[in-house]
Amino acid sequence: MRAKYKKLTTEQLDAVLSRFEPLKTLPMPPKGWVRAVRDALGMSARQLAKRLGVKQQRIARIEQDEKQGKVTLNTLQNAAEAMDCVFVYGLVPRETLQRTIEEQAKRIALKRMARSNQMMRLEKQELSDSQKQKALYEVVEEILNTMPRTLWDE
Repeated sequence: MRAKYKKLTTEQLDAVLSRFEPLKTLPMPPKGWVRAVRDALGMSARQLAKRLGVKQQRIARIEQDEKQGKVTLNTLQNAAEAMDCVFVYGLVPRETLQRTIEEQAKRIALKRMARSNQMMRLEKQELSDSQKQKALYEVVEEILNTMPRTLWDE
């Protein structure tokens, strides 16, 4: 995918994901979502098991696995449907995807510049701080404009 289309795709996905921003601070209930919803509905483990077509002991295992982070997405989907819920799954970036890409580009640019700065220092041709900042900006922009496949290799 060409760089400009990648950027457009990233911007569009950032716009969608921004709606999930409040979810980043939403903690999982201490007993997990399955148990919390089941309890709120007044549904027993036996009743949920019957709706899922499994034995009651399986519900305890599902709830335990969820608390430990071992439950499968398929299991959560089935449990949600059995409790007349919609299962929602997503990844919410700490910042925006674009900001994450920019930070990675900056890390790469700093590595590239460190090598050339060392050579220039040895040759007594080191850039001033403002020149270094300008060069850094230009290298970052070049990386962002080309979006190399190797962006995440470093």
